[in-house]
Amino acid sequence: MTPEAAPAGDVGVRPPASTSAALIESAAAAQAAAENFPVALRLLPRRYRQHLAAVYGFARVTDDMGDEAPPAERLGLLSELEDDLDRLYRGGLAPRLAVIRALAPAVAECAIPEQPFRDLIAANRQDQVVTRYQTFDALLAYCTLSANPVGRIVLHVFGAATPQREILSDRVCTALQLAEHWQDVAEDLRAGRVYLPHEDLDRFGCTEADLAASRAAPQVRALMSFQEKRARALLDKGAPLVGTLRGAARLAVSGYLAGGRAALAAIAAADHDVLSATHRPRKRRLATEMLRAYATGR
Repeated sequence: MTPEAAPAGDVGVRPPASTSAALIESAAAAQAAAENFPVALRLLPRRYRQHLAAVYGFARVTDDMGDEAPPAERLGLLSELEDDLDRLYRGGLAPRLAVIRALAPAVAECAIPEQPFRDLIAANRQDQVVTRYQTFDALLAYCTLSANPVGRIVLHVFGAATPQREILSDRVCTALQLAEHWQDVAEDLRAGRVYLPHEDLDRFGCTEADLAASRAAPQVRALMSFQEKRARALLDKGAPLVGTLRGAARLAVSGYLAGGRAALAAIAAADHDVLSATHRPRKRRLATEMLRAYATGR
């Protein structure tokens, strides 16, 4: 279902957003303005940049409502966001939140379905009640909500969504989510969350106390080496997506793929010590990986 008739910003009377939601939006907008847009996305035609920026804004605000707001307010804010999504897709009342109004052109012009946005909200609801994952399969199920919807939305933005491409995109996006989790093990633990599956902690003889150390012990490095290679293999399985695309879509997806490969390479280069620092990829490595993916189609 897509928005009905006029753009959402012109429909009905718009009541104000809650104070907390407005503050989250403002902070997210300031952070987005301060961050560097990936090189591949800065090279895209303006219409794609605008649509992707709107999608990025939604994802950022959703995450901030689930992570940065006072815990007692998070579920209420996520419900407010979902109510506004209803206004966008069903018409009649204008969305209250600027981040939802900004989505209206992309949703209308690219026929983006509603479910991926709802899944991103559901992932943040899950974060409020699930802080540990027993198995890798359980973590993959979480990624179907927290990561894969973004790739599906991006395919719609480029008019390239097909069932086969969505399968490949899901692999890429899950791998990107895993790479982010592996970069942020220490930060996530401080926030009360552990995304490393408990079965893998047991397999490598690691405890949560080991994850709280200032430097990674040998067993933690072995665990992270296993996880880094696991994410890389999944990324490689999804990489042929690039070869099915042309033009701007190929460039953008090459950039996403490069980001994942460079992030995993940074973890490996640090001998898998993800506790002493957050290892971010070098710009040269990013550029090299992007050009390679674009040229080879994988």
